Amino acid sequence: MKFKMAQNSIFALLLRSPWWVSGGIALVIALIAVAIVPRQYVIYGIFTGMPFMIVSVIALRRQWGKPSQARVAEILKTVRGMAWRDFSVEIENALKRDGFELTRIDLPEADFSISSQGRTALVSCKRWKAASTGVEPLRELVKAKEARGAHDCFYITSGDFTQNAMQFAVENKMRLVHGEGLAKLLRKMKTAQAGQ
Repeated sequence: MKFKMAQNSIFALLLRSPWWVSGGIALVIALIAVAIVPRQYVIYGIFTGMPFMIVSVIALRRQWGKPSQARVAEILKTVRGMAWRDFSVEIENALKRDGFELTRIDLPEADFSISSQGRTALVSCKRWKAASTGVEPLRELVKAKEARGAHDCFYITSGDFTQNAMQFAVENKMRLVHGEGLAKLLRKMKTAQAGQ
């Protein structure tokens, strides 16, 4: 039986909050315990804050390396103003930095073939400026993946995806890289604000 936390429980909310919020609650509980609990029971009072400390550690692990919302917005703004050549170079550098062997394939459906640990994937990012991506380009990428015998496929955009496109991606085990995921991939990219 798999345990599922209620979406609006205090711990679920804290997991979505900055890690230091849970850590602060654990510290406050410990300080209150030291201040008001009889000496022989202080340790028990301090341990009542342990669930909050555990949530703090879990939240820290999840948030480690994630770009801030300001950085995400900055990267997306820069990307949307780039020419295709510059954007493709940024993606190529980011994928190589993350340990992938990369080959430019310049198909209508895909731009790169990447491999790591014996697995290959096709990457499409030509329509990176599209405000919303539908199912058709994803369907084309899946066909190209099957034709080339690749294991996976990634679709990269600075926009969003329609609900049908997201459902198609789930059904076909595709990776959609956009928003925060794109900012994380391009975390080393220089932007106008970062350069100031």
